[in-house]
Amino acid sequence: MISLQHVFAASLVTVALGLAGCGSSDQDQLQQWMTEQRNLSKPKVERLPEPTKFSPQPYTQEGSVEPFSSQKLAQALKRDSSQATANAALIAPELARRKEPLEASPLDATAMVGSLIKAGRPVALVRVDNLLYQVHVGNYLGQNYGRITKVTETGITLREIVQDAAGEWIERTATLQLQEALK
Repeated sequence: MISLQHVFAASLVTVALGLAGCGSSDQDQLQQWMTEQRNLSKPKVERLPEPTKFSPQPYTQEGSVEPFSSQKLAQALKRDSSQATANAALIAPELARRKEPLEASPLDATAMVGSLIKAGRPVALVRVDNLLYQVHVGNYLGQNYGRITKVTETGITLREIVQDAAGEWIERTATLQLQEALK
């Protein structure tokens, strides 16, 4: 029979042999291999190029107009005043003339309901406040100094004078299309 002492002794021998197998010889080989690999894989760093030399340039704009000078401001004001004069020329004739009855109603409250030819020239029929009016090229329509420039069978084209966001008077084109009768 095998005794417990024999089993214990056999276990001690097996553990001792296992520890002997993990001895320093394998670890020395591993250290040697890691050192070789480290020596073989050295990074290659490229040398940076030399920086370019800065060479200062002389200032050659001494004789030109300074952007914040009074001379530059005077030029800008002169340009703006000439533009304001042109815009004032747009509105001045409109303020001097007598207004026509159809200028009291806004254009969106006016409807073109028909057209005809009268004395060889086209005439449009417009309805304002349930009243019918005949208009032709040259008449005024709407509250924005709208002058009729063209009358066709299907619409009226106007040149209006309005103020833009900056308060300047500008011309724009507006149209009034023929409205179908409601049934």
